Amino acid sequence: MDATKTDTQFVTLGIDREIFAVPVEMVLEILDMREVFRVPDAPAHLAGLIDVRGRSVPVIDLRVKLGLPAAAVTETTRIMVLEVPVDGRQLVLGLIADRVFEVAPLDDGKMEPPPDIGTRWRCDYIRGVGRRGDSFVVVFDLERLFMSDEPAFLAVSDRGPMLNPS
Repeated sequence: MDATKTDTQFVTLGIDREIFAVPVEMVLEILDMREVFRVPDAPAHLAGLIDVRGRSVPVIDLRVKLGLPAAAVTETTRIMVLEVPVDGRQLVLGLIADRVFEVAPLDDGKMEPPPDIGTRWRCDYIRGVGRRGDSFVVVFDLERLFMSDEPAFLAVSDRGPMLNPS
C-alpha cells in the first residue's frame, strides 16, 4: 500500500471512539450545537436546518450517516459548517460531530489509501487513512459521503462501531 504525501491541514473530529478529518479549506466555521429545525419526511441523517448569517444550512447528523445511533447533545457537540463540492456545485452543509479537536497536519504528512480487506465495504467514502500520534485518522471523501443516502460504513455491534462489509 503506497502512502501519499500531503501538506494539507485537516480539522479532526470525533464520532464515538473514532477520529475523522476533513480538509481545513472546506471548513467555513465551527458552531456550538443549536436548535435545528426538523424537515418533514427528510432522510434520517438529515437533522434539519439552521440559520447561519441569514442563510438556511442543511445539517447532517454524522453519527446517523455513519450508521450509528443518534446521541444526546453534550457540551462538546459541535456543528461544523462546510463548503463541499457535490455534482459540480458548491454546497454549504452543517455536520454534527460529537466533538472537534484541532487543525493539524497528518503525522509525517502521509495518507494511505483505504485498506483493502478483500471484501466489498463502503471505502468509497474514505479518501485515506493517516495518523495523529497513536491514533488512526480517517479522512472523508466528503463529495461521495454526501452524494449517497445510504449509511456510510460503520455498523454497531455489542462491541461498538466496526467497519460494515456491505
